[in-house]
Amino acid sequence: MFGWKKTPPIRTLIGEGTVISGEIRFSDGLRIDGELHGDVSAVGEGQTLLVISDKARVHGKVRAGHVIINGSVEGPVVADELLELQPKARIVGDVRYEALEMHQGATIDGELRAMKSDAAPGLKLAASSPATPVGDRAAS
Repeated sequence: MFGWKKTPPIRTLIGEGTVISGEIRFSDGLRIDGELHGDVSAVGEGQTLLVISDKARVHGKVRAGHVIINGSVEGPVVADELLELQPKARIVGDVRYEALEMHQGATIDGELRAMKSDAAPGLKLAASSPATPVGDRAAS
């Protein structure tokens, strides 16, 4: 869909109930179900995947190629390729993205900016049902 050939494998898991303080650097894929106090960033060449589950809390900067968030992030988020914000995503911090998919219920308390301000951003709104135009609604 966004030029992805193959999703990188998740090789590292920070499990639920785990609390880590410090910087995390990873290649390929990382899934966070626990709590992280520090920055998390992808390194190396190639595609990277970061999944922050609905149970996860990250207090620090987040950066990877493909970022999927369904938990809580307090800090700036940068997705070099695709940012997916699931319904329970909560971000307090500025967000930069190449392409964005945002589900109903996700919230951002910060600036939302496409990386290429001169080009039209890749924006996809995820909706559970088609929108009804205001003029078509029946009066109650």
